[in-house]
Amino acid sequence: MSAVALKSARLAAGTLCALALTLAGLMLLTFLLSRLAPIDPALQAVGDHASEASYAQARLALGLDRPWPQQFAHYAWRLAQGDLGVSRATGQPVADDLRRAFPATVELASTAMLFGGLAGLGLALLAARYPGRWPDWVARGIAVLGYSVPVFWLGLIGLLLFYARWHWAGGPGRVDDAFLYSLPAGSGLLLLDSLRAGDSDLLRNVVAHLWLPTLVLALQSTAGVVRVLRAALLEASRQEYALAARARGAGEWRILWRHALPNVASLAVTVLALTYAGLLEGAVLTETVFAWPGIGRYLTMALFAADTPAILGATLVIGACFVLLNMLADLLARWLDPRTR
Repeated sequence: MSAVALKSARLAAGTLCALALTLAGLMLLTFLLSRLAPIDPALQAVGDHASEASYAQARLALGLDRPWPQQFAHYAWRLAQGDLGVSRATGQPVADDLRRAFPATVELASTAMLFGGLAGLGLALLAARYPGRWPDWVARGIAVLGYSVPVFWLGLIGLLLFYARWHWAGGPGRVDDAFLYSLPAGSGLLLLDSLRAGDSDLLRNVVAHLWLPTLVLALQSTAGVVRVLRAALLEASRQEYALAARARGAGEWRILWRHALPNVASLAVTVLALTYAGLLEGAVLTETVFAWPGIGRYLTMALFAADTPAILGATLVIGACFVLLNMLADLLARWLDPRTR
């Protein structure tokens, strides 16, 4: 085996070990949260008026009479089998609830990331091309607006104007009630499913409900991308290779596209991946305002109902997504930037 192949194998093994340890730490954290929470799972299962015998039987069935190491081993074994417990609010397995809710969050976060990432990259390039001039001030103003305006307030104002007054948006939910019981079976991503089914009426209805929460979330992602990439592009455009390109007569746009942007590509990938992970976990308020049946709204309802299995299951899924996206961003950054290798 050559030295390069051996180094690549070691890097892959180290990455997998780090991923496994991080996920194990996440499992341990959720387990400790379940045991340290002021909610008694056995009492919640049998009710406040149950007898002592029923309460003791529930503790025995849930394994709460065992030592904590044995409880964690049982918890990890159940997670390895895909068993996240049973939701006490819905009476359904938490894994099934999340399997129905997660595609809605993925669809909303992905469309927001697409528009927010493109808008953020375009504004960052304009700001770096015209520093200190009006395009730069516009980009910085949008970044400040995205960070300072509360998401729930922006969503409520958007519903008031575009849904209640002007009727440009479809309103809360993913689709109208008329389509709710005739959705095509598929991935759960209604944009893709409606396109596959060739149902133009459903597609228009999905877009009408999707564009407003997408713009609300996209403003937040745009702000993060603009703030980081603007500073990185300005710094890269002042390096020696940019000065040499100017001396050869290259234009500013060419310097940005051919020299500055490739040198900050690894940073851009990291920012976009972490922003996308933040949208997956941070869409709770947006999904609540727009009654979007995603994992954020599911987690909110579980918190109000003190549904411990649902809370821990949703937290575990969101945390795992964040860890995996972070690991993917690290691998892409190493591939794009030879200096990190």
